[in-house]
Amino acid sequence: MLTKDAVQAIILKALKNINEECGPDEQIDIHLDTRLFGADAVLDSLSLVSVIVDVEAAVSDASARDISLTDDRAMSQAVSPFTDVEALSNYIILLLSEAA
Repeated sequence: MLTKDAVQAIILKALKNINEECGPDEQIDIHLDTRLFGADAVLDSLSLVSVIVDVEAAVSDASARDISLTDDRAMSQAVSPFTDVEALSNYIILLLSEAA
């Protein structure tokens, strides 16, 4: 099973990929509390979708398990799993632990 550090590395890499597509004045600050969704989010909706797709693919490849981050369960959480990198990594670890 993937460790939380490995999941966080996957998310951070997806964010770095977004930065590679942006100009120097559009770079986002990347760290564990980077806001992905909601108030003060650093990503627009298209960038968030891109990050989610990249993360789903990388986690599925690394864990040999398919995961879906945009199902009804994710959308109905009291605290969105897309709030920040930490919340997203926690949610992915939960999904992977249930699939084991």
